[in-house]
Amino acid sequence: MVHTEHSRDIVQAQRDWIRIYNALVEAPAGSNTRLRRRLIDLSRRLVQGVPREQLADLRQQAEEQL
Repeated sequence: MVHTEHSRDIVQAQRDWIRIYNALVEAPAGSNTRLRRRLIDLSRRLVQGVPREQLADLRQQAEEQL
């Protein structure tokens, strides 16, 4: 795994993604549209802003800060 220091805003976006994903798991099926849209927006930002080979490293870095 390549260890890369990611920008603060990208790490924050990954932390938000993790939190929203976990909230989506717990949310009732009929009331999760807002969470799903936010998760899609964050996913798009992460995919566009981080090279694929660095995504696992970013996820690990974000989880260490939760």
